[in-house]
Parts: sequence; C-alpha cells; structure tokens
Amino acid sequence: MRLAAFSDFGLRVMMRLADNPDTLLTTGEIAKEFNISYHHLTKVVQDLVRGGFLQTKHGAGGGICLARSPNSITLGEVVRYLEQKHALVECFRQDGGNCRLMPKCRLKSRLHKAREAFFASLDTSTIADCAYPGDHQKMSR
Repeated sequence: MRLAAFSDFGLRVMMRLADNPDTLLTTGEIAKEFNISYHHLTKVVQDLVRGGFLQTKHGAGGGICLARSPNSITLGEVVRYLEQKHALVECFRQDGGNCRLMPKCRLKSRLHKAREAFFASLDTSTIADCAYPGDHQKMSR
C-alpha cells in the first residue's frame, strides 16, 4: 500500500510529538525540522485536531501536543483516519467510482482483505513505539 503524503506527514507529526508528550511544539518548528511546507503541514495538523489526535494551545508559549497518551494511539487508527479520503482503488470510493470491471471483478474483495490486513498490522503498534527523537537542542525556545 502507498500512503498519501498527507498521511505520511501526519504520522511524522504524531511520532515527533510522542517523543516528549509534555512538550508543546509549533507547526512551524516541525515543518522546519522535517523540511515540509508550513502551509501543507498546517492542514495536516488541523485534520489531526479534528480527529481528536492533537490539541492546540494558543497564545505565548503555545503549540500542539498529543490529545492522548502516545501509548493509547495506534498507528492503525491514525492511518485509517488520515487515509479515509483516499481510496485504494477507484471502486473503493464512496460513490463506487466508474470501474468497468464491476460487477464481474474478482479483485475488489482481495484488495479489501489486503487493506484490512495492513491496518490490522498497524494496529499492533502505537505512536509511542515509533516516537521520533528530534533535535531537542534546536527545538528549545
């Protein structure tokens, strides 16, 4: 399976924040550390906030942090959430797509099983298991 860049960036944010869950980081700091567009990362962070994975603190000294313990957030739930907008294949789209193979297709059920096995595998690991130890010296304010 190939993850969308949006999901990849979301996982990077989650892994980075999991390294020190009590520390607030800004979107700008994470964007700079990972060389990701600030504007694109802002959209990713907003989506993770909507999904209940991150919370924001506004004002001086504000930033983002995990909304829950990194030990309680599985990779599977994050990837499922972030990838829900991206169909693996056209026939997986909510509107069914415009696949010419339906209804005779024998591939869809196999791809569905493979996708579920992929998610099940990710469900066995937490964000804490994949915490990314950033450069703490650069990140201190």
